Amino acid sequence: MNKDILEGKWKQIRGEAKAWWGKLTDDDLDRAAGKFDVLAGLLQEKYGYTRKAAADEIDKRVTELEANMKKETVPAPR
Repeated sequence: MNKDILEGKWKQIRGEAKAWWGKLTDDDLDRAAGKFDVLAGLLQEKYGYTRKAAADEIDKRVTELEANMKKETVPAPR
């Protein structure tokens, strides 16, 4: 995943992040502010993930969210 995607779409992702990772507080999400490394560090701290597991989790969630967003914006065939 391109780390720029996380930062660029942080406003959409932030709301979902609360549902994905309930242990993260609003202050945690404010601190992350779309920064991949900060978010990965918070997941390591709160969930005990390894660095790779945290990165994989972020990548998986953001990829799924992007796919869902594209589905919603694609017009239905006539």
